[in-house]
Amino acid sequence: MYNSALQKQANTLVKSHKIKDAGFQERLTANLDDIHNHFRAIYGDSPLFSDLIQTIFQAYTERSQELKKRDEEKAKKEENWFLSQDLVGMSLYVDRFAGKISDLPAKIPYLEKLGVNFLHLMPLFKSPEGESDGGYAVEDFRVVEEKLGTIEDLREFQKALQQKDMYLMIDIVLNHTSHHHEWAKLAKAGIKEYQDYFYMYDDRRIPDAMEETMPEIFPESSPGSFTYDEKMDKWVMSVFHHYQWDLNYTNPKVFVEMLANVFYYANLGVDVVRIDAPAFIWKQMGTACQNLPEAHQLLQLIKMCVEVATPGMAILGEAIVAPAQIMEYFGTGRFATHECDFAYNATQMAVQWDALATGDIRVMRTAQNELVRKPKGATWLTYTRCHDDIGLGYDDWMIQHAGFNPYDHRSYIKNYYSGGIESPATGALFAVNPKTQDARLSGSLASLCGLEKAIASKNPAAIQTSIDKITMMQAQSLFVGGVPMLFYGDEAAYTNDYTYLQDPGKSYDNRWMHRPIIDWKKSATIDKADSIENKVFSNLQKLIKLRKSLKVVADLKNIHWLEVHNNSIIGFERYLNGEKVYFLFNFSAEPQEVTYYMLGAYGERATVMKDLWSGKTVQIGMDHDHLAFAPYQFYVLK
Repeated sequence: MYNSALQKQANTLVKSHKIKDAGFQERLTANLDDIHNHFRAIYGDSPLFSDLIQTIFQAYTERSQELKKRDEEKAKKEENWFLSQDLVGMSLYVDRFAGKISDLPAKIPYLEKLGVNFLHLMPLFKSPEGESDGGYAVEDFRVVEEKLGTIEDLREFQKALQQKDMYLMIDIVLNHTSHHHEWAKLAKAGIKEYQDYFYMYDDRRIPDAMEETMPEIFPESSPGSFTYDEKMDKWVMSVFHHYQWDLNYTNPKVFVEMLANVFYYANLGVDVVRIDAPAFIWKQMGTACQNLPEAHQLLQLIKMCVEVATPGMAILGEAIVAPAQIMEYFGTGRFATHECDFAYNATQMAVQWDALATGDIRVMRTAQNELVRKPKGATWLTYTRCHDDIGLGYDDWMIQHAGFNPYDHRSYIKNYYSGGIESPATGALFAVNPKTQDARLSGSLASLCGLEKAIASKNPAAIQTSIDKITMMQAQSLFVGGVPMLFYGDEAAYTNDYTYLQDPGKSYDNRWMHRPIIDWKKSATIDKADSIENKVFSNLQKLIKLRKSLKVVADLKNIHWLEVHNNSIIGFERYLNGEKVYFLFNFSAEPQEVTYYMLGAYGERATVMKDLWSGKTVQIGMDHDHLAFAPYQFYVLK
């Protein structure tokens, strides 16, 4: 309902701030009632609503003219700027990739050579050594970690990217802070106002009751969801690690202060802010304290505020949840595409590894029934690997539908990649739950695809097979829809890095094996003909160039999954304005074939098709009624 008093108050603020931008006023008018209604639904008639509005105005007035111009340029695009096939990302740790932020500009030519134009810098902000959780235990949201550089270094790098028409994504950790954060220090000092920024209890009654329904996130290294603080004589909610204290979003002060941090990042020139662990930001007794309706309301509230003040910045929700639940993070009902602009396609990533281990694509194919529900206007971040572990959180019914027993099937996948059975892969189990035997997987793309063992055995055929696997996995992620996000090191075939075992601050967490320290002498061998690094890099370079040339790959809800009738081959059609391209992938270690009727059934009557990957033509006709695949071969047919 239109609130005239609220709009009148906003108009007064527009005049007092001397804002003449008609676009800002239109965005404010369009969103103000919903902002008020969402805030009121969570916080009632809290007087802090005026602080929220002031925060929005302050963010807009502090935004540079250069960034406002960039906002306008993004808004002029026919579709949302982040849906384009031209975007290809890379995620990296600054220190492990280059050293410091000030060293990154010198690496831009390397990224350009590959075709990357969208960088995700892993956590940058001040975090205590030995208690950092890879930077996700933030001590100060506005101070860059000293070993990485300064805020000014970050500003300069953002400008260097912008000059190259490249994009930047950084993380904000909404769910928790380090227990060394200023708010936590004030809470420890006994100041009630700041103790209310966290979930704190005088005894174990409420924590015990809540833990009955809260799953453990790190049962091995950090069991339970609460930590006792001797100084306060209180129990503090710490869902992830004992040194990460969960913020209490039932307190509107917390929301307003964290929104100000979101805007701070926006005004650094960030194109996408990655919200870490958004599923956890609302807690409620008797629930899993994940994916609650209030969490979605808070995310929608953040999105609406961003749309008003800093509209060129998109939001990625890092919600690694079940396929049906992930759709809710794009927004539902009339708020569809007005919550998170991006979500990780963690299900697609996981079922890729499922198919590679089994040689059977039926679980992957079944999962698409959920994934195609993504609304037009939002997009996936697609990937084969990231900094995190590989979870097997896709639904039991998907495994059952493929004809497998869920427990036995997951056990096979875990054993295949962790050495429980003989296989080409080299990886390890992560976060094993001793009660349920649930576990996730660690390992680099190359090592999980068999390269580490192949090199150790000096087996040229096995090395080539592993390269074929790496290339196929990356190809599917590049073409399946969304913005592909490469993980640094994968482009140069880095295998597991075991030096983390020598660092007490990392040795307990085997995910560091797939977070390599880049050796630029090794990476330079991408230019050495016939080296492994050259083959992997060149293949990826060629795939990226092909992706950017195909407008059908833009994420415009234009994918149709094919019925291939071969349990090792999966395929989909991408289409746009009458153009169609078919993508087919063999996940088997054996040669396979499919009938051309599979293409004909979808209206393809050409007698000759071209494989855009190999450059070869494919004959279709009475004498050529089957398409043959070598092990791990894929086609891009037009």
